[in-house]
Amino acid sequence: MLLRIALRKKPLKLTALMTAAALAVAPMAAVAQENKGPPVLRDTETEQLLREYTRPILRAAGLEKQNIQMVIINQGVFNAFVADGRRIFVNYGAIMQSETPNQIIGVMAHETGHLAGGHLAKMREQMAQAQTQMIIAMLLGAGAMVAGAQGGGSNSGLANAGAAMFSAPGEMIRRNLLSYVRQQEENADKAGVKFLAATGQSARGMYETFKRFTDESLFAARGSDPYVQSHPMPAQRVAALEELARSSPYWDKKDDPALQLRHDMVRAKISAFMERQETVYRRYPLSNNSLPSRYAHAISTYLHGDLRSALTQIDALIQQQPNNPYFHEVRGQALLEGGKPQEAIAPLRKAVALSNNSPLIEMLLGQALVATGNNAYTDEAIAILRAAVARESEAPIGYIQLAMAYGRKGDYAQADLASAQAAYLRGDNKTARDLASRAKTRFAIGTPGWVKADDIVSAKPLPGQKSN
Repeated sequence: MLLRIALRKKPLKLTALMTAAALAVAPMAAVAQENKGPPVLRDTETEQLLREYTRPILRAAGLEKQNIQMVIINQGVFNAFVADGRRIFVNYGAIMQSETPNQIIGVMAHETGHLAGGHLAKMREQMAQAQTQMIIAMLLGAGAMVAGAQGGGSNSGLANAGAAMFSAPGEMIRRNLLSYVRQQEENADKAGVKFLAATGQSARGMYETFKRFTDESLFAARGSDPYVQSHPMPAQRVAALEELARSSPYWDKKDDPALQLRHDMVRAKISAFMERQETVYRRYPLSNNSLPSRYAHAISTYLHGDLRSALTQIDALIQQQPNNPYFHEVRGQALLEGGKPQEAIAPLRKAVALSNNSPLIEMLLGQALVATGNNAYTDEAIAILRAAVARESEAPIGYIQLAMAYGRKGDYAQADLASAQAAYLRGDNKTARDLASRAKTRFAIGTPGWVKADDIVSAKPLPGQKSN
């Protein structure tokens, strides 16, 4: 289920996730919210693969217990960065353009080098507590200042728009985000190669990727992208990296074929959800009968309205890999978005079981249960959704569906509280406070629900947010 957490002023159907009600959850068919920041992408299959890529690296770096999160950014260019010491941000373009697992693993090893080296140790405590959406929004605000200054001087509208995102304390955040000095980058290179060697992996992919950056000038200092500018790639640095990488005894080690297949499956999935249909079929022509190609075709088919054909294709995938949770998830998602929520329940139950109760897939199952309109499912939906949001705290869709379920049950106090939590996660502080204030009047003073509602009413805006 590739979900785009989108934030726009007018409702807009995108390719990402969505529910007929409001903010949605479903593979890349998203409904929009308000323009509070750039979208991130959520997908259990992709996130699980990235976690498996980074877990041994983090263990080698002594960061295994730090609960480092992987965040996928809805940007097609190749880039990855760290911003707050507890999240590694990866553009979906970095996954798409990494032909082998080793290439993206090398990038993750480099970013882990920044974390292990304490290169962000001076980041404000506020940044450490900020939500993912705000971190990205602040970073893009800094980029707007850079681009605006280049396009028309420091007084240009774009530069002023970017500057408006930062108060005096925010300026420190901007400097920290964009002040990666060359020595830090070189140290991160060395640390990344060290971590790769410690885990028995080649640094070839890391070198190949950074060599491409230099050859294509992707990290040119004159670029307007703040992430790009933060990673200068002089030729001498790439040469030093090559020498270091070649010294590893694992230089010629290849990726495991099974891991390569999973990597190719994720790339196919992202292509199907994020690219135009004609682009998908250029990447994966009908003559290509590989599993990743068939995966891309099935997703693209359902996204473009041919549910019957899509189900036939998905069933063929399930027949080949009956224990693949993501095939069952896509089947349930296709049925749900095709207006058949009752039929979506069974494959989504299977997906939840096979995925070891993935919270994002649980949210999709909860959505299907709610969408049936059958009150017999209400208590089950509430139980599933409460478990999901307890383990996945930054997905508004879970709270949205929970609010709908509570509303159907007539529990308006919990419905208001869940709606307030969803609004808060979207950065809509005014709506969150209004709903939480109403929820407080419905709960007995001092009860857990009242306390949670009071926390939202009293919450201060995150860095860069308006108080509304």
